Amino acid sequence: MEYRETAIEGVYVIEPKVYEDARGYFMESWKKAEFEEHIGKVDFIQDNESKSSYGVLRGLHYQKGAFSQAKLVRVIKGKVLDVAVDIRKSSPTFGKHVAVVLSEENRRQFYIPRGFAHGFLVLSPEAIFTYKVDNVYAPQSEAGLRWNDPALAIDWNIDPKVLIMSAKDLVQPLLKDAELFE
Repeated sequence: MEYRETAIEGVYVIEPKVYEDARGYFMESWKKAEFEEHIGKVDFIQDNESKSSYGVLRGLHYQKGAFSQAKLVRVIKGKVLDVAVDIRKSSPTFGKHVAVVLSEENRRQFYIPRGFAHGFLVLSPEAIFTYKVDNVYAPQSEAGLRWNDPALAIDWNIDPKVLIMSAKDLVQPLLKDAELFE
């Protein structure tokens, strides 16, 4: 696998080596020793999966405090625009984001460390999205940011009229009003 650090320190795009032939393809999607050699020690404890249709925007979410989570995300079917926003107040890249297209074709993975809000927009008719996390979900520690906060300047590149979002994601706070990481 090739590990490429993005413009924000600690956030990586991981390109797997894919072996294709007439039967299909084979790739390693996770190799602990290699991951730790390039990124560092992360103890993933759970895998999650979601299925969504075109226009679904999930996020921008994060867990606060002791329940914060690092994530390793990828798309098994379809295509998404995946976004990580630095919400560490002391970071030189505070409020900046990285956006990456993840798809079944490119098979990229995106590593998002603790201290980031995360969200994705489905760009294909359907997407199956899977991710590893290094901490349990705790509803009392759940938080988020408004998807269209002008301070974040995320170009979702979609007509907002076609978005499908949860009620809670429509009313998340702006970055200036959110509970953030130190």
